Amino acid sequence: LQLCDNTSPYALTGSIFSTCRYAVATANKLLRNASGNFYINDKCTGAVVGQQPFGGARASGTNDKAGAPLNLLRWVSARTVKENFVPITTWKYPYLEQEK
Repeated sequence: LQLCDNTSPYALTGSIFSTCRYAVATANKLLRNASGNFYINDKCTGAVVGQQPFGGARASGTNDKAGAPLNLLRWVSARTVKENFVPITTWKYPYLEQEK
């Protein structure tokens, strides 16, 4: 697993085949940075469009390729809008009025 993790500067896809849950958990932990898409008991032909982010770690990319929902986060800034439909009767905060 160390050889797999340290062999390439790229980390696009990877897979492991095993019936041993300990082996699967160990590989998943040790290879967490070795692939953007990690498959367990399945072929590693690439991401399913519209279902998985396409990309990887290291020199492969950032996991937010075009078509992936995570890509949107690169282009937006979070913004909150609050509208009050009840007329304001005082400028004080409620907790300040309770201290009286």
